Amino acid sequence: LGEKVEEVRSTTRLTDSPACLVVGDNDMGEQMRKIMEAAGQAVPESKPILEVNMNHPLVNKLSGETNEENATILAKVLFDQAALSAGRPLENPAQFVQELNKLMFS
Repeated sequence: LGEKVEEVRSTTRLTDSPACLVVGDNDMGEQMRKIMEAAGQAVPESKPILEVNMNHPLVNKLSGETNEENATILAKVLFDQAALSAGRPLENPAQFVQELNKLMFS
């Protein structure tokens, strides 16, 4: 996920969700980005921070996953779920569905 996020860090603020995306202290929020883009303004590039709930069962599954392919897929799915929860569009919805299907049958 290195190319998609600025950093990955644990958080205690999440209770039911495995992960969430937040903006850095000096970065522009998603709503302001959309407003500026709609107005035709240049928007500075920034990457979100992925905060992970280390007590969530999906994160525990990822931590204990021994199959590298499954671990990679699970990490991508957690990122995409966090993106959806933040109101961000998925870069590749078809791939997201394929990865979910792989996880369900693994």
